[in-house]
Amino acid sequence: MPTRTAEPTAVTARALAPDLARGFMLLFIVLANSHYFLSGRPVLGGYPRDGSPLDSAVTWLIATFVDGRAFPMFGLLFGYGVAHMVSRQADAGPRAVRRLLWRRSLALVVIGTLHGLLLYAGDILAAYGVLLFLGAWTVRWKDRWLLVTAAFFFVLCTLPGDGSLSVSTDPPDAALLPTDVVTMIVERAQAAPLIALLGPVGSMCPFLLGLWAGRRRILEQPERYGTLLRMTAAVGVGVAVLGAQPVSLMLAGTVPVPDRPTLELLGPLHDATGILGGLGYAATVTLLARRLDNRRGRVVEAVAATGQRSMTCYLTQSVIWALVFTPFLLDLSATLTVTRTALLALATWTATLPLAHHLHRSGRRGPFEVLVRRVTYGRPVGAQRFSRRG
Repeated sequence: MPTRTAEPTAVTARALAPDLARGFMLLFIVLANSHYFLSGRPVLGGYPRDGSPLDSAVTWLIATFVDGRAFPMFGLLFGYGVAHMVSRQADAGPRAVRRLLWRRSLALVVIGTLHGLLLYAGDILAAYGVLLFLGAWTVRWKDRWLLVTAAFFFVLCTLPGDGSLSVSTDPPDAALLPTDVVTMIVERAQAAPLIALLGPVGSMCPFLLGLWAGRRRILEQPERYGTLLRMTAAVGVGVAVLGAQPVSLMLAGTVPVPDRPTLELLGPLHDATGILGGLGYAATVTLLARRLDNRRGRVVEAVAATGQRSMTCYLTQSVIWALVFTPFLLDLSATLTVTRTALLALATWTATLPLAHHLHRSGRRGPFEVLVRRVTYGRPVGAQRFSRRG
């Protein structure tokens, strides 16, 4: 059987919706990660308990619309992209496809591990590398098995427990805010394997649904799947907002903190409805992309360019967090409030837009996207410059 693998999709051949969704997703990720650095006072779900009324309002907004909602969308888009890779390699044979996915998995694990050690202890790239290593066995499953397994992992996320970050009372630890370089490496070396191995459990459901959706190219054909997308957007976002309220109101200080057994129920409720919210957000952006596809302005083009370079932009966010919050650098974790940190997060994401847009206009991929493609395909993947017009 032929084993030659196909080239990755040219940037000019990519559909708008997945890239636009990835671009917006990075805004949600930077908001979701930022407040966990705040220290020096009691916290709940990563939010200080002594904030101003404005801080309470910002906390409610992020806990309702962002926390536990960004990463499921990432998982869905990750699975969607894997489905496209598998489709392009249809003539290569199952073993060749599996080897290609494993090479990509290795690249993610290595980059993610270095990222987790040097910049951000909460790295997700290594976890998605492990997820892809396992998911490589699922890419040829029948649709029924993908959906049944996705449902199983969704139910798993609803089980009561005290491991949900949304209700954790733990302050930032030495892995997140190390006092020196040696402590940073030692603490993060212990935390990284745990995150990489447990992370795929919560991401498996959206990943498998992304595989299923990618086979049908749902995000690229909104005119064909309009009813499904509208239902997913309305139900997913609606359920996510309602399901977040017990935790969001509690974090905002509007309602009192219940006892531990109740918290062990509310945390999984927040996380499980967040999975539906991630699906709803992806559907919403797809419907939006349909309206914008033929009249793209600079802002839409910049957000899509950011999505095309999502790994590079994600790592850029971590450089800012390391500089601002690390105790032996600027050490602002005990100084910034929830509101100021959210503004910093917004500014960080906004700053990546012109950077990504410049790379797009000059015909260049992101450096980490180039690296991962080089490792994945085992050879130069053609010129790294591309025409803006296609």
